[in-house]
Amino acid sequence: MQIFSSLTDEQLVKSYVEGNNEAFDALLLRHQSKLFSYIMRIVRNRDIADDIFQETFVKIIMMLKQGRYTENGKFSAWLHRIAHNLIIDYYRQERVENTVSTDDNETDMLNRRDLCETNVEDWLVENQIHTDVRRLIGALPEPQREVLTMRYYRDMSFKEIAEATGVSINTALGRMRYALLNMRRMAAKHNIQLTA
Repeated sequence: MQIFSSLTDEQLVKSYVEGNNEAFDALLLRHQSKLFSYIMRIVRNRDIADDIFQETFVKIIMMLKQGRYTENGKFSAWLHRIAHNLIIDYYRQERVENTVSTDDNETDMLNRRDLCETNVEDWLVENQIHTDVRRLIGALPEPQREVLTMRYYRDMSFKEIAEATGVSINTALGRMRYALLNMRRMAAKHNIQLTA
């Protein structure tokens, strides 16, 4: 496998087409990480990304064996174009499978759990949770409220929080811990659910 690392993609393709399967393994090893990251960034689902990734390489094998690869550009660009086309095919298929006709029955298309990420009920529950959390945060002692706000709403590190508030990192961590404990205690006392 080491001898293949110095070869270009085109040389590996030629070697694979001539019957050397190790050349394809080298191509796969060279491009798998970037290609999978590209697919994952678009589909945002590991199982779907795995399927499309596998399908991409199956298609590449078929196309190489059929002599349908021409060296008119970079191999990696060709590889990504195949993956991109398979992603588009996947979404087209999804859209066809999820098309619902409302001609036959009375359906509230705006409040169907299976057709959208959230429905009205989910939105109301989430809105109530956010309101309850804000109330609980408002009831915390000022130093705890300050640390919690900086950490969760301003996305600051504990080092940054310590510097901004003029305390040690351990003190900032302690305030966060007590803030969370106090919020749980208050939520339990007032029978407030903090998860949907």
